[in-house]
Amino acid sequence: MARKKKELPVVEQVEITDVAAEGKAIARINDLVVFVPYVAPGDVVDLQLYRKKHKYAEGRVLKVHRYSASRCEPFCSHFGVCGGCKWQHLPYEQQLFYKQKQVVDNLTRIGKIELSGISPIKGSAKNRFYRNKLEFTFSNKSWLTQAELDSDAAFDNRDALGFHIPGMFDKVLDIKKCWLQDDISNQIRLEIRRYTMENGYPFFDLRAQTGLMRNIIVRTASTGEIMLIVVFFDDDREKITRLLEHVAGKFPQITSLLYIVNRKANDTITDQEVHLFRGRDYILEAMEDLQFKIGPKSFYQTNSEQAYELYKVAREFAGLTGGELVYDLYTGTGTIANFVASRARKVIGIEYVPEAIEDAKVNAGLNNIGNTLFFAGDMKDILTEDFIGEHGRPDVVITDPPRAGMHEDVIKTILFAAPQRIVYVSCNPATQARDLSLLDGMYRVARVQPVDMFPHTHHVENVVLLEKR
Repeated sequence: MARKKKELPVVEQVEITDVAAEGKAIARINDLVVFVPYVAPGDVVDLQLYRKKHKYAEGRVLKVHRYSASRCEPFCSHFGVCGGCKWQHLPYEQQLFYKQKQVVDNLTRIGKIELSGISPIKGSAKNRFYRNKLEFTFSNKSWLTQAELDSDAAFDNRDALGFHIPGMFDKVLDIKKCWLQDDISNQIRLEIRRYTMENGYPFFDLRAQTGLMRNIIVRTASTGEIMLIVVFFDDDREKITRLLEHVAGKFPQITSLLYIVNRKANDTITDQEVHLFRGRDYILEAMEDLQFKIGPKSFYQTNSEQAYELYKVAREFAGLTGGELVYDLYTGTGTIANFVASRARKVIGIEYVPEAIEDAKVNAGLNNIGNTLFFAGDMKDILTEDFIGEHGRPDVVITDPPRAGMHEDVIKTILFAAPQRIVYVSCNPATQARDLSLLDGMYRVARVQPVDMFPHTHHVENVVLLEKR
């Protein structure tokens, strides 16, 4: 007979005291740290513990006895369910405070970095409708909220077009209004939902892998251009044409209307053929006097206005005078490389994804930039001592790695190259701190500038200037 799992206790009248690095809040019960979502420091709550380790546990709120005076009312009706924008209940000034604290804690605690000072975090001018890209998923079995389950309503139609419930690949929450992207995104999504439901287009069954409607991706640019990608599971040309003709007529402001037929088990489109239905197969993004061509598979920072602030910090930290050789590591589509090129002698960009490097070259050509050179391949395989021997020792290295940070071999090669300055742009201050500790013997941290790219989330970008000791 299977042993019954011991139910964890309910703890009453617990005060929430702080915010943790991954966005959850913290309560302390004797020596036990409890991580709790969707609460704020100062809340007093009853908690059901549901996962317990030696020194920490996770809990969910059963009852709120007192709300924190610093709390604010979440503005989205989907708060607490869809899994996004988890800090809506914190005033934006407090969000910035905790992000700054997260950067300082990581650099000093994990990296053991001596900080002579850190600049105040650059907040986002927009903290709603700030994203330029969102992806929505169709499902024939919408996620029902607790309030819906507790109601007497009958849910005969479970079609949904929205976001995946965190950690559940086959559960999708139908989104009424999303506050992350310009409202044209909501209008397009809701019209596609209405048209496909009224005209009998089957929504995708994520478990059975059947149905026609699979995903939509909406990209908007600061130039006003709009890209819509509709992803179908079956190549039903008649239904595809009818839907896209309807959307094109309803939204003439869409400058790039594309579609994909994806019959794979997963939603990724990087290996899929993209078909142009109307307009161009790209949109243009602008930054200062530069233009960037954004295709359906292109990477571009998802907060356009704040990306400009981030890149200005990186350029300032680089301290370029026009004579420097710059290496831009993890260059992506070459945005930073092309952005700083006018102030450098030469910029060499390296990136793992070949398609991204092709975009980088296209964008250099689009802007008549002739002093950039781009290479595709695994960073640790490309950036070697032989590569540096062939292309020259950089005066400045700008590095913007993924969340996992830099491979140890890459760090060793940077130390071998021994640039005067390193500008480290990071979306994960914890792995940044780890890497900084490995560079600490040769470099000192001269400046630190956190930048908030994603309001209402715990995510924070951080730019560090390292100077040779």
